[in-house]
Amino acid sequence: MFSRDDTIVAIATAPGRAGLGIVRISGPDANTIAGRLLDCEQLEPRRATFTKVRTAPDASRSLDEVVATWFPEPRSYTGEHVVELSAHGSPVILESIVRAVIDAGARLARPGEFTLRAFLNGRIDLVQAEAVADLIASATPLQARVAFDQLQGTLTSRLSALDRTMLDLVARLEASLDFPDEGYHFIEPHETGEQLAVLIATLDAVLADGRRGRVIRDGATVVITGRPNVGKSSLFNALVGHDRAIVTSSAGTTRDLVTETIDIEGLAVRLTDTAGLRVARDAAEREGVSRSLRARDVADVLLVVVDRSEPLSCEDRELLNATAQRPRVIIANKCDLPPACEASDAVLVSTTTREGVGDVRRAVARALTGTESLHDGAAISNVRHVALLEQARAHLTHAHDAVTAAVPEEFVLADLHAARSCFDEVVGGRSSDEVLRHIFERFCIGK
Repeated sequence: MFSRDDTIVAIATAPGRAGLGIVRISGPDANTIAGRLLDCEQLEPRRATFTKVRTAPDASRSLDEVVATWFPEPRSYTGEHVVELSAHGSPVILESIVRAVIDAGARLARPGEFTLRAFLNGRIDLVQAEAVADLIASATPLQARVAFDQLQGTLTSRLSALDRTMLDLVARLEASLDFPDEGYHFIEPHETGEQLAVLIATLDAVLADGRRGRVIRDGATVVITGRPNVGKSSLFNALVGHDRAIVTSSAGTTRDLVTETIDIEGLAVRLTDTAGLRVARDAAEREGVSRSLRARDVADVLLVVVDRSEPLSCEDRELLNATAQRPRVIIANKCDLPPACEASDAVLVSTTTREGVGDVRRAVARALTGTESLHDGAAISNVRHVALLEQARAHLTHAHDAVTAAVPEEFVLADLHAARSCFDEVVGGRSSDEVLRHIFERFCIGK
């Protein structure tokens, strides 16, 4: 999978018809192979050339008119020779060009192989490579901004600063061990403990951002629950922005789960409307209630809806008690009517007038991330990164405890080296082939 000796080709634009489509060729023979098919003398570096691409080397028939651009190594996306052919965006044309390039000596690229080569050639680190996939998969502007920030190296920069501090500690501790007989001591134990404490606190700040970042990157599931006829489906429609769920004055209209993915304050939220919770009157309603309970169990946040214009029923109280230990937002619907129950800790909403719908959106964002404002994005959003940084923190904590207990410096050094190894794994300095394969398998072909 990691051979860089051959030349690869793939369509680099999304499937389907479009005005333009790009075929990317990368590898040591990219320019030579392209030259066998192009109806021009020679490509000039970084200069777009309008020409024609032939069906095969030395063939007289052309496939299409293209704009060909040659990016010599190392100043290309992959760090290798790259030729990009911009053709008309017909899938038939693009696939024919790919077949012609393969016949001329290239092979079809595997998923993520262009970005993998960029990583292996030192153009980007592993954090940036993963950010490429996240940027392509982003469904909200906030997801795109977080991925782009990581592609630009924001997380790498923060980790590099921490690693430099650890490297300085390692160097000074090792120097002290190298000259014990001469009496040189390059760092005092109290200074080591202070620097380790600062490292742990800084890493804690990065990890504290992790939950918010994971929600931004991966999205979340929010389930609307409540007894029949309190306005669950009306709230669902208000949040979705159109009449997706059926709403009538009859209780128990919703029998199955209704789900839509929506943007809430930049978060990709899978919003689910459920059947009203009550004693089922028939088999269909019984199955609907059962599905509602299962959906409630896997939700990241629950929207518990009550009718503020009526006293709380036994079903309302049972639901509030059952969800008391779950992340939730209590919604007091029908706030346009005279109140009949206390709603001090609830978000007041009228699905008739749309009053309070914006407050619900902000409350959901707060319940998912701990903040209503997500304009700053998040430095860390990948579960692999979080797991490795948590391991690094554990090593630093162990090192700090060792210093406090006056344990020999060799043991402190061992933990510092282990923490630095975790950092190396984040950016790809020590990642195994299995890890790399797992990461790049989720890329699309052509990227």
